Amino acid sequence: MTAARRPRLTPDDWLTAGLDALSESGPRALGAEPLARRLGTTKGSFYWHFADVPAYSGALLALWQAAAKAALDTPDDDPAATRLRAAAQAIAAPDPAATQAAEPAIRAWAATEPQAAQAVAATDARRLDHLGAALSACGIANPDMARIILGAAIGMQALGAPDANRDAIGSLVDLVLALR
Repeated sequence: MTAARRPRLTPDDWLTAGLDALSESGPRALGAEPLARRLGTTKGSFYWHFADVPAYSGALLALWQAAAKAALDTPDDDPAATRLRAAAQAIAAPDPAATQAAEPAIRAWAATEPQAAQAVAATDARRLDHLGAALSACGIANPDMARIILGAAIGMQALGAPDANRDAIGSLVDLVLALR
């Protein structure tokens, strides 16, 4: 009798497992051995795809950053208020199945890992620029408003309840827009 062959793991399989492990257990779960156990394979598979754990961590953060950037994408012909609302809602209420759902864990990791801290800072800067541009297009030039919306959206992630967060951040955007 021949042993059943397991499907070959891809880098995306490892990255998805890493985001899940980070969210569930924190950064200690991002080693080659704990991830291999999680996936029911050997460390050799990990090292086939990644040179080492720091390279893996970099790929994990790059995936998260790319998803954060993509979440801000809305059609350019949408009204600025619609773009503002959509961006705030994407941050406050990420799809639970999406890469962005790991954001609270990545932010916690950033407290002790400089590579993660740099990724979070770059992502926050991109978000602030995006929110600020949408606010400016709506006639609101105060840069503090972008910071307030971003801070509220990030904080709402910790509350869970994506539908409630989506509605609440939408209400905050409406309130800010009423200040014009």
